Amino acid sequence: MDIQELIATLNSHQAAYINMDLKDPQNGEYMLCVFHIIPWGKLNILQAACEISAESSTGTNFAVQTETAFSREMNSLVYKIDLEKNLVRIAYPRRLFDRGGNVQNILTYIAGNIFWMKDINALKLLDVRFPPAMLEQYDGPSYTLDDMRKYLNVYDRPILGTIVKPKMGLTSAEYAEVAYNFRKGGGDFVKNDEPQANQDFCPYDKMVRNVAEAMAKVVKETGHKKVHSFNVSASDYDTMISRCEMIVNSGMEKWSYAFLIDWTTAGWMAVQTLRRKYPNVFIHFHRAGHGAFTRPENPIGYTVLVLSKFARLAGTSGIHTGTAGVGKMAGTPEEDVTAAHNIYGLEAQGHFFHQSRGDIPENDADRVLKVQEDHHQHVTQEDDSWRNMKKCCPIISWGLNPTLLKPFIDVMGDVDFITTMGAGCHAHPGGTEKWATALVQSCEAYSKGIDIHEYAKDHEELAQAIEFFTKKENKDLRHAERRESN
Repeated sequence: MDIQELIATLNSHQAAYINMDLKDPQNGEYMLCVFHIIPWGKLNILQAACEISAESSTGTNFAVQTETAFSREMNSLVYKIDLEKNLVRIAYPRRLFDRGGNVQNILTYIAGNIFWMKDINALKLLDVRFPPAMLEQYDGPSYTLDDMRKYLNVYDRPILGTIVKPKMGLTSAEYAEVAYNFRKGGGDFVKNDEPQANQDFCPYDKMVRNVAEAMAKVVKETGHKKVHSFNVSASDYDTMISRCEMIVNSGMEKWSYAFLIDWTTAGWMAVQTLRRKYPNVFIHFHRAGHGAFTRPENPIGYTVLVLSKFARLAGTSGIHTGTAGVGKMAGTPEEDVTAAHNIYGLEAQGHFFHQSRGDIPENDADRVLKVQEDHHQHVTQEDDSWRNMKKCCPIISWGLNPTLLKPFIDVMGDVDFITTMGAGCHAHPGGTEKWATALVQSCEAYSKGIDIHEYAKDHEELAQAIEFFTKKENKDLRHAERRESN
């Protein structure tokens, strides 16, 4: 059936949630979404789209007698459909959402009950576009990558970081020692792994004190500032805040610590609470568990791009965006690099929408200049926060090592990210400190335009890393070939 034939199949209730002649959906009155929909059972794709539109805005499965003329104005509207690709665009009136900058409220609508509807086989939210009037209601990031660069005095390269491994089982002293060794070798940034909490073998308060003391020592020895990201995720609000206050009052220098929050389990309220209560702290958004709904093969959920856009809206300073297939986790440049550019840039092209984070008209001369500066990687948004939402930093982890730094930078297209290598650091045969030095040397080789194998001739730590990871790669390849032959 064509579009007109599909429209003829709608009942009066479904027809209230469609307007294929909607004038200028990007006029600022609507938040726009693109869904991939495959219906199941008795509904065709347009009927399913209208039922989804109803359920995700004002309606239910039947028309009700209690609706008013005004409530009908809050209906979301199916305004475009691609029958070949099963893509449906829905416009949501921006006034539908909590005006207090409430991310969970939006997602309760557009990624809530609709995923449990029985008349669908697939429903994936692929992209979203926020109008300027909505952006103004949300916090956006406060502490940015630019602020961290200024504190660390690190420019024109990635922030070099690690995750302490093993991820669990070290005492507080052992944990602090690993962090110390990485920093002594030249690393900038260390993070708790996402399960780090208040385990009996590594009490939280003792871990914080030991890390603070070890950090002060290595800063004094190296003359370089360092940053530590502490997991403050907890069972309740009071415990989360008490952990934050423990860190703030630990004696560590302002700007030297970040708060990591396990978003999937802690929730959007925890993320936004941290942003609002601690605007001068880097809010580190960890997305463990996201693959359950973001992986492309998963028919129901939303994409990495959508998750990342909402993280920036909520005010996170940085979010893990994946290694674009270079590391060990699933991901592609189309997914991961697109997400990274959409959270970092003042404006960027998503899977379907061109998203601007500006609050002033796009043709304003100051706005045009800001976009030009942003595209040239200049520091922007320092003293004109009313003009646009600040940037969110991509955080890159999962399977990288010094030999993969340049390949990832080449895929990413820039160096504006934090890399947090775990086993790729602590597996180095010379230990954590030498691995950190190897990572620094790999970065130096990239900055100087020298192949790492050539640079390694005069840099022992890098040479050891290349030898180790080349052997590992060959071993993994042999294992894979044996599995295929069997």
